[in-house]
Amino acid sequence: MLYKIPLSDPYITNEDVAAVAKALKEKRLSQGEYVQKFEDGFARYIGVKHAVAVCNGTAALHVAVAAIGVKAGDEVIVPSFSFVSTANCVLYQGAKPTFADIDSLTYNIDSNDIEKKITNNTKAIIPVHYAGQPADMDPIREIAEKRNVFIIEDAAESHGALYKGRKAGSLGDMACFSFYPNKNMTTGEGGIITTNNAELAEKMRMIRNLGQDTRYHHVILGYNYRMTDFQAALGITQLKRLDWVIHKKVEGADYYDRGIRETLNDEILPPYLVPYSTHVYMFYPVRFRTKGMRDKAVVELEKKCVETRISFPCIHLQPLYQGLFGHRKGFLPTSEGVSDTILCLPMYAHISQEEQEYVLSSLREAFE
Repeated sequence: MLYKIPLSDPYITNEDVAAVAKALKEKRLSQGEYVQKFEDGFARYIGVKHAVAVCNGTAALHVAVAAIGVKAGDEVIVPSFSFVSTANCVLYQGAKPTFADIDSLTYNIDSNDIEKKITNNTKAIIPVHYAGQPADMDPIREIAEKRNVFIIEDAAESHGALYKGRKAGSLGDMACFSFYPNKNMTTGEGGIITTNNAELAEKMRMIRNLGQDTRYHHVILGYNYRMTDFQAALGITQLKRLDWVIHKKVEGADYYDRGIRETLNDEILPPYLVPYSTHVYMFYPVRFRTKGMRDKAVVELEKKCVETRISFPCIHLQPLYQGLFGHRKGFLPTSEGVSDTILCLPMYAHISQEEQEYVLSSLREAFE
C-alpha cells in the first residue's frame, strides 16, 4: 500500500548519495577503510573507546552475547516488550532468555522485576531503550555489579539519547545499535557494538569476521557479519546530521504532544518523559484506553492512508517462545497491557506540521 503518511522515512541527502557513489567508484565493496573511519567516528560520538561495525542490529546483539561467552545453561534477562532479536540472540547461543516485565510509564525494563528473575545462572541483562528513551540504568548497574553479570544495552532505537548526561551506548559493558532505515540514522542495513573494553572489542572483531585473528587463521567460532565500506560511507555522512535529526524529531513530538493534550487527552496518552533522560523518538508511541479503541484506530488510520505500527507484540507470546518455554497470557501483565494498547504514529525528521495535523485529525475522526 502506498501511504500518504508513512510511519518512517529515512532522511537521505545529496551528500549521502555522493558519499556512497564515491565509495562504489573506488570499488570499496567490502569491509575496509570506510568501516574503520565510521567506527572511530561513532565511538567518539557515543563517548566510548571502541566500536565494532556489523551487518545489522541483530548481528550486533549476537556478537555481543557470543563475546561474553553466553552458552547452554546460561540465562539472560531481557524485556518481552521489544523486537524479537533482543531474545533471539540468546537462543542463538543455546541459552535461555528470561523475560522481565516493564515499567508502565516508560515501557522500559523494570529493575524490580530483574531482581525477582535473576538467578545464579544469569550471565547478562539486556535492557532495551524503548523508542529512544533510555532505561533507568543506575539500579540495573547496581544489580549487575552485585551479581557479577554483564550489561548489554539494546540501544537499537536510541542513537544520541542521554541518560543523566551520558549517551546511550556508554552505560553498560557493551551496547548494540541498529542502522535499519527506520532508525534516526541509517546505513541501509547495519549495526554496531560499542564498548570501553579492549579485550571484548578485539574478540568481537574476530567473531564478526569468521573467528580470524589473521587471514585464514581461525581461532574461535565466528560468523560473516561484516559491514561493507559503501554502507559505512553512508553512515559517516548520516552521523554528521544525527543531532539535527534528533532536534527535528523532538520538535515533531512536541507538536503531537500539544495536539493530543488539546483534543485527544481523554482518549490517548502521549509518551511519558522522565526527568533524567532525553528522548530521541525513533518511535512516537501513544497509549489507548482499551485494546478495542486501539484496534479501531489502526483500521481507520489505514483507511486514511496513515501508516502505524503496534510496536511491539510481546516476545514471550510468540508461537516460537510459547512452544519452547510454555509462556501464556498473564505471565507479564504490564508488558501485555502495554502491547495491547500501544500504537506508534508516523515520525521522521522532515515530517511537516500539515502531515502531523492530518494524522491527528484522522485520529479524531476515528473516535467520532
